Amino acid sequence: SFIEINEINPVKLINTHCHIDHILGNKFVSENWNIELHVHKLDLPLLENAGGIAKTYGFEKYEGSPYPQHFLKDGDLLNFGKSKLEIVFTPGHAPGHICLFSKEEKFIVAGDVLFNGSIGRTDLPGGDYDTLIDIIQNKLMVLEDETVVHCGHGPSTTIGKERMTNPFLYS
Repeated sequence: SFIEINEINPVKLINTHCHIDHILGNKFVSENWNIELHVHKLDLPLLENAGGIAKTYGFEKYEGSPYPQHFLKDGDLLNFGKSKLEIVFTPGHAPGHICLFSKEEKFIVAGDVLFNGSIGRTDLPGGDYDTLIDIIQNKLMVLEDETVVHCGHGPSTTIGKERMTNPFLYS
C-alpha cells in the first residue's frame, strides 16, 4: 500500500466531517494502525446514522465506524512531530465540519468546504448555504494568498486563486 511503500506511520484518524464518503475507511484505518477517531461533536449524529445512510447510497458492505474517542473544537492544536495543525470549525457543508490548518507550512485541509473553482454541497442534512459562504469568507479567505488548499475531492488550489476566480465567492 501507499502507506507501507512510503514508510508512513499513521498516528491520528481525523474526519473533517462524517458524511458517508469520508468515513468508509474509519474501521479499516482504526483497526490496522490501532488509532482512535477524532471528529467534531456536532457531526456525531451523522456518524451514528451512517449505517442507514450507507444503505440509501448503495454501500451495502459498510462495516461501521469506531466511536470517536476525541472531539475536536475550533482552535485546538494537534501536534505531529515538528508540525502543528490548528482545528478550524467550518460548518455549512456539515454541522460539525472542520478544516486543519498549518500556519507554518501554509496549507489547509479543507474537506468539502472549498474546492478548486467550487464550494461544498449544502443540500445534504445539516447543510446551510449562507453559513458555508460566511465561513469561507470569514475563516478561509482571510488566509494568505499562497496558502495551499487540499480539497476533499479534486485537485488542490490556493486561497489566492479561489479569491480571484471562484464564482461562488462573488457578491
